[in-house]
Amino acid sequence: MIYAYPAPAKLNLFLHVVGRRADGYHLLQSVFRLIDRADTVHLELRADSRVVRDGDLPGVPEDRDLTVRAARLLQAHAPAGAGVSIRLDKVLPMGGGLGGGSSDAATVLLALNCLWQVNLPRETLQQMALQLGADVPVFVFGQTAFAEGVGEILRPLSAPPAWYVVLMPPVQVPTAAIFAAPELTRNSPPFKIARFSAGMGHNDLQPVVVSRYPEVARHLEWLGQFGEARMTGSGACVFASFGTESAARDVLRQLPQTMQGFVAQGLDRHPLHDFCA
Repeated sequence: MIYAYPAPAKLNLFLHVVGRRADGYHLLQSVFRLIDRADTVHLELRADSRVVRDGDLPGVPEDRDLTVRAARLLQAHAPAGAGVSIRLDKVLPMGGGLGGGSSDAATVLLALNCLWQVNLPRETLQQMALQLGADVPVFVFGQTAFAEGVGEILRPLSAPPAWYVVLMPPVQVPTAAIFAAPELTRNSPPFKIARFSAGMGHNDLQPVVVSRYPEVARHLEWLGQFGEARMTGSGACVFASFGTESAARDVLRQLPQTMQGFVAQGLDRHPLHDFCA
């Protein structure tokens, strides 16, 4: 039997770089909001202890695929013989700042935790997820979150209902290169979770990306006609928030043919948040 599970995208409603650790990792503050645009992860259980990927993912060898690595991490806690075949239906762009690969990996952890009857607590899965990347834990956490540290210190946050217009510039932005940029602001003043409200903050990575990728600047400028437009993560995708679906879709209808985008609703919880409950 083949099971299918969603792997939703995220938006960084703001992203501040507030410092840097001795090991070079950047200290961040951000608010993560899940949205209802998603990849689909297909899982077929095996009894031969093998973890394999069905199909190709351009530019990503199987051993570097986060979904394969996630399954192999969890496999150490699974019953003898537990294996899985993994196939992805990709909707979320790679290098877009929507967290697609991280979300795919988190969905594998959440789903196999139940399907393999491992039943690890969420906190343990989050610690495991951090070994895969800084964005993976928030998808396991599974709700709107105020994030600190390198992105792994997560606290729940309520956010007002919102619809987002998300534009996808036709570029892939390498996260590591943006964080390594000498001109990146690394000393934004931190603020407390109690002070956050929708529309606060900014994205410290945005000026660096805009200066290097004219297409991101063009998409921000166009979307900025209709509201405050921001980049998510390290780019390239940009978004603006609207109070109603009709307002968001009215903006999307005006999108030039040279641009691509979609409308998505903010999610309070990951679709698999209570999967094992």
